[in-house]
Amino acid sequence: MNKIELNGMSLNELKALMIDIGEKSYRGQQVFTYFNRNNNLDIDSLIQLPKDLRKKISDLSFVNELKIYKRFDSRVDRTSKYLFQLRDDNIIESVFMQYKHGNTACISTQIGCRMGCKFCASTKEGLIRNLTPAEMLNQIYMMEKDTGEVISNVVLMGSGEPLDNYDNVLKFINIIHDENGHNISLRNITLSTCGIIPKIYELSKENLPITLSVSLHSPFDSERAKIMPIAKKYNISELIKACRFYERSTNRRLTFEYTLIENINDTKADLEELSRILKGFNSHVNIIPLNPIKEYDKERPIRDHVKKFQIELLKRNIPATIRREMGSDISASCGQLRRSITKV
Repeated sequence: MNKIELNGMSLNELKALMIDIGEKSYRGQQVFTYFNRNNNLDIDSLIQLPKDLRKKISDLSFVNELKIYKRFDSRVDRTSKYLFQLRDDNIIESVFMQYKHGNTACISTQIGCRMGCKFCASTKEGLIRNLTPAEMLNQIYMMEKDTGEVISNVVLMGSGEPLDNYDNVLKFINIIHDENGHNISLRNITLSTCGIIPKIYELSKENLPITLSVSLHSPFDSERAKIMPIAKKYNISELIKACRFYERSTNRRLTFEYTLIENINDTKADLEELSRILKGFNSHVNIIPLNPIKEYDKERPIRDHVKKFQIELLKRNIPATIRREMGSDISASCGQLRRSITKV
């Protein structure tokens, strides 16, 4: 019999588990709070539970832990990059960012990725496996324990495609939001996707006021397909239709990620078409100057060109910002550090 991942269970699941083994349901809440509010992992130290109950729980479940493999601290801003080692010795990465408005965790949802975006380091070795809810939760809890800081914002924008690990990601969101645990506001959670359209429709029906961030990167199907294989399956018209459905269903503003690549998607024609497809949309464009990797031989535009691209979008009444680059001296973009370690 396979053991249950105890610290990846929801509050209701833990209550049901306790009833199933002949205990009172409130014991489940004690366990849930121990993991998700107190950031503890050693079930033997949960002395509120009788010793025989702790033994009973340990016999049918396991606590999924991860270890800090390495931490890198930026010298240019208040960013730390973590490499975490999992139970099966796989390595994942997360980023801890400190802002005036609060601390943000950027976490991974998969080991690797199968989406194949040309400029992304995390996809170069393909998908190894999905992360479990506990493995996602523990990235946040471990960074809080290590830094002594409270994390109030979560971004699912590290390695992996969150909507390709839909059930585990949804469970993670519900657990991290639970008021009996970490109680992070759903409005402080951002999910980034390259555009798996059926899952966007499915997510829109969950009635979760999270922020959806969609990787667009080109307003033209032919060019987008060259850098994002997902575009060969779902065209931009279908994607925008799904995004408008999400906007109407959730009444939430969407973000469109746009990695600016010199001489690829930074022309006047790109500006005009991008403005056309986003006209009347409750959204904003997050312009990201390309972070070059060895496997993709394109260049980022010069800073003045990036600024001009933003200004031209604003002139066309398309809200646009330029992403502030965090942790540039510690390879804080997704996949870079993990790949440098796994290739050694």
